[in-house]
Amino acid sequence: MAIPTLDTFQVIGDPSRRKMLMLLSNDSLTINSLAENFDMSRPAVSKHIKILETAGFISITDMGRERYCMLKKDGFEELQAWLNYFDEFWASKLKKLENLLNSKLPN
Repeated sequence: MAIPTLDTFQVIGDPSRRKMLMLLSNDSLTINSLAENFDMSRPAVSKHIKILETAGFISITDMGRERYCMLKKDGFEELQAWLNYFDEFWASKLKKLENLLNSKLPN
């Protein structure tokens, strides 16, 4: 089964994948225990997990017969960089507005 290459926003755009990330923010989980939280087939859960892994949001570690999923920083860093760009954009606009308003105040 070919896993599509998605950009960061396509990856987190799916509610099931966002829920998986939230669940994994509490602790690492086996694929089976993660799947128990969803009303979908095991292959569908596995596909979502593979998409999250490919995008760098999670890693999978084999421990005995179990496969554990845990959060990974890479996907979040790309998302944070995009958000930082707009944080700086708005901070700059608000600073210009502040300067303009201050220049209009009577001395």
